[in-house]
Amino acid sequence: MSHHPLDVSLPKYVEHALTEYLATRRASGEAMDASFTSAVDALSDFVLGGGKRIRPTYAWWGWRGAGGDPDGPLAQAVLTAVSSLELIQACALIHDDLMDASAVRRGKPTVHVAFAAKHGEQGWLGGSERFGMAAAVLIGDIALAWADDMLFAAGLPSDVLRRMSEPWRDMRTEMLAGQYLDVLTQARGDASPDAAVRIDRLKTAAYTVERPLHMGAAMAGGSPETIAGLRAFGADIGVAFQLRDDLLGVFGDPSVTGKPAGDDLAEGKRTLLVALGMELGADILHDALGTPDIGYSTVTEVRRQLIAVGAVDAVETRIDELTASALKALEATPLTEPAATRLAELAITSTKRSY
Repeated sequence: MSHHPLDVSLPKYVEHALTEYLATRRASGEAMDASFTSAVDALSDFVLGGGKRIRPTYAWWGWRGAGGDPDGPLAQAVLTAVSSLELIQACALIHDDLMDASAVRRGKPTVHVAFAAKHGEQGWLGGSERFGMAAAVLIGDIALAWADDMLFAAGLPSDVLRRMSEPWRDMRTEMLAGQYLDVLTQARGDASPDAAVRIDRLKTAAYTVERPLHMGAAMAGGSPETIAGLRAFGADIGVAFQLRDDLLGVFGDPSVTGKPAGDDLAEGKRTLLVALGMELGADILHDALGTPDIGYSTVTEVRRQLIAVGAVDAVETRIDELTASALKALEATPLTEPAATRLAELAITSTKRSY
């Protein structure tokens, strides 16, 4: 196993790259208008205030697996490029919280809630809630725009940029398509397991694991076989990762998840867990789903029924199957060590039971 500092402590280096980049953008934003800094600071606090840096990690190991050298001349530019994925993630989460009407993330008020409170405290004109929503839309948009800026200013040679532009382009569109499909599915009340898995593939798997791996391997000039194998691995691990997250959304400890107990239920999320629960006869879901002020006793009963009807076991089985198929795809993929070993470890840690 490699002992290179970039391999061993990647999240720390990603954090440093983001801190430097956001400080530079804050200075240029302040020069435009001093008032803009409050929006930039909110984005910086959001990006630097938590997160496991999963997406840059997968992109880095995609690059390493396809032959990227951490001591080579491109390593620092690649590090900056993969760090830009955290800004894509920030856009997705800030907008997701707004669309889901989530009040808390990582134990703190969400962006739209924080800016609504700021509006109220200052006694500004108009509605506080509307101002908070507008601020969250714009701050999410800043994150998406700056992700592009950070990537293209990373110092990658033009041939490397050209190779990774396809996964970068497709990843952003897939993420937004998944977000739209999620909203549409909730509006239609589509509780089918198929719809839930389709959303997971687009909204989470593609931009969390599959495309970051694709992006990393493309930057290193990976072969079509390597890229295809990594994408197959990433698609399955990405869905398994989301299914684990769905279980945590109902069964997770708020002190660990940073969200209130049963938050996914209150938001009415049509996850695979919920879809299977309804299909298998967890009747309480019909009343509990989409109840903003859901009580702890209701959450407890939902948990009991989901276990009793076999929905939890079914999702756990699906996670195990997806992880096994992903690892099988990984074994068949030509990769440079230590990437193959590290990706296998990441597959397990990304999907392990933790509630």
